[in-house]
Amino acid sequence: MKSSKLMLIVLAAFFATACAVSPDYRVDYDPSADFTAYQTFGFFDQLGTDQAGYSSLVTQHFKNATRREMEKLGYTYTETNPDLLVNFNASSSDKTEVRTRQVPSMGYGMTGYYGYRGMLYSPFPLYETEVETVNYKVGTANIDVVDAERKVLVWEGLVEGRLTKKAMENPRAAIDAVVTELFTRYPTAAGQ
Repeated sequence: MKSSKLMLIVLAAFFATACAVSPDYRVDYDPSADFTAYQTFGFFDQLGTDQAGYSSLVTQHFKNATRREMEKLGYTYTETNPDLLVNFNASSSDKTEVRTRQVPSMGYGMTGYYGYRGMLYSPFPLYETEVETVNYKVGTANIDVVDAERKVLVWEGLVEGRLTKKAMENPRAAIDAVVTELFTRYPTAAGQ
């Protein structure tokens, strides 16, 4: 009986790691844009994360992280006539996933005198279908970098992934990590 419990624990651990999904990072950019010509950046007056008409904490976290990353790339922040305008948006949605898997049956061949030998005397292995319903949140965040003069999107970074309890409890750190990772995919630094 102990070996069958151990087998179930090993199977559960395998399925848990097989179903773990890391965030999906995607970027796109305008190949005709001359990123070396841009020197300054600023933020749009109305940001996508401020739908309620005021600056939210999420907006402040995005602004701080984005400003840090843009300045690391050599851009200078300005509120007057920037070369680039930055906007961002974030959303979450509830998802439900139904998982099915075959597990060894604890029924036929497991009872009576020879029960300790598992299904050794069964003519074929028996399996049951287990159904598990998992509810979780998926978050999506995107950062747009727009050529201010031409009013054209020149770079977009997008990330989508499962929101963990840790991320929801500490959104500043989660946003900081996402923005940092997105900007590792930015095409070039200012003036280079």
